[in-house]
Amino acid sequence: MSEQPADAPEAPIFNPFSPDFLRNPYPAFRQLRATAPIHRTDMGFWVASRYEDVTEILRDKRFGKGYVARTEKVHGPDIWKEPVYAAMRHWMLVMDPPDHGRLRGLVARAFTPRHLKALRPRIQQLVDDSLDKIQADGQAHGEMDFIPDFAHPLPVHVICDMLGIPLDERQQFFEGSRTAGRLIDPTPMTPDELAEITKGHLEQAAYFRSLFERRRREPGDDITTELLQAAESGDKLSDEELTANIMLLFGAGHETTVNLLGNGLLALLTYPEEWEKLKADPSLVSGAVEEMLRFDSSVQMTGRVAMEDVEIGGVTVPAGEPILNLLGAANRDPERYEDPETFKIDREDVRPTSFGGGIHHCIGAPLARIEAEIAFTTLIQRLPNLRLANSDDPDWRLTFTLRGLATLPVAW
Repeated sequence: MSEQPADAPEAPIFNPFSPDFLRNPYPAFRQLRATAPIHRTDMGFWVASRYEDVTEILRDKRFGKGYVARTEKVHGPDIWKEPVYAAMRHWMLVMDPPDHGRLRGLVARAFTPRHLKALRPRIQQLVDDSLDKIQADGQAHGEMDFIPDFAHPLPVHVICDMLGIPLDERQQFFEGSRTAGRLIDPTPMTPDELAEITKGHLEQAAYFRSLFERRRREPGDDITTELLQAAESGDKLSDEELTANIMLLFGAGHETTVNLLGNGLLALLTYPEEWEKLKADPSLVSGAVEEMLRFDSSVQMTGRVAMEDVEIGGVTVPAGEPILNLLGAANRDPERYEDPETFKIDREDVRPTSFGGGIHHCIGAPLARIEAEIAFTTLIQRLPNLRLANSDDPDWRLTFTLRGLATLPVAW
């Protein structure tokens, strides 16, 4: 089979270096699906953009993560001298079996339906407390920046609760930089970006090591204690794996949900008839969240490596070659969804790729959905006249893998 279709474009469409692409990748995604749905880029990796191909790759065991070899190919073997990358190689997110299953099995204990159901009252309390603070004295008119005032604090508090981080020690997590998502972008970081991320990583690693010592002396009802006890009972969890995956849980446990809330509210307020529809029938909230995930996914890409020559979508991806699965493109594939560029909260049979698939399907997906459902149900009840505060172009953070807003001014 050929590497790419004969009608593949000569000029690059997928350009994750372009600020215009990062602000709005969807026109490029449309062109990719139509002209080069699976092809090898000039940057040395493949991209897949159709729903059928992406979902097949995510489930196919012939594609793995291959993180260490792939990273060394890009950065060289000295990359592991960087503390952040040295930690990342222990993330279950980038591991292949059997290590992936061993780590995921330990962490999954905290994400059972029973555990998540028990979190609902606390999430509702956090949402209500946040809106009480924002809507001081029950004022009928006001404004806020939805991202720092609401979308960011909620999932940070939730994951801090789950990790057993005391209330009076959380300020550093609210003030921390949101640049760490650049680590998993397909484009290299600048030295300044790496320095900023490294500084934050070392500070958080030091904090979590101190938390581990306290939980060894004073166990709690939290994930940190459970993982410490698993490590000490012989479940083969090294200190490096423990630290790296607790930090992964913190980062993954809030950043994608911040983006889901922000991207979702922007869609609702950009399509005010959908906001009105949700107000009229709050039971639509679960479907609305699925449509938010489909329409403007907070995770736009996930990578795999062909472990052997694999034919997919009419082309052959050679063994050892990395392939980026464009989740945002798959979610708007017209072969899968009618009128995919339109936001419709009552769309039927929505199955977004936003949480990945196969053995690496996001372990926290049910929690993110619960947080979003509670948040939007409460927003339509308490701030039914919410609207965008200005008509400027959305203020997108210029990152690709994790797509989210830097600010979202709203008023009521």
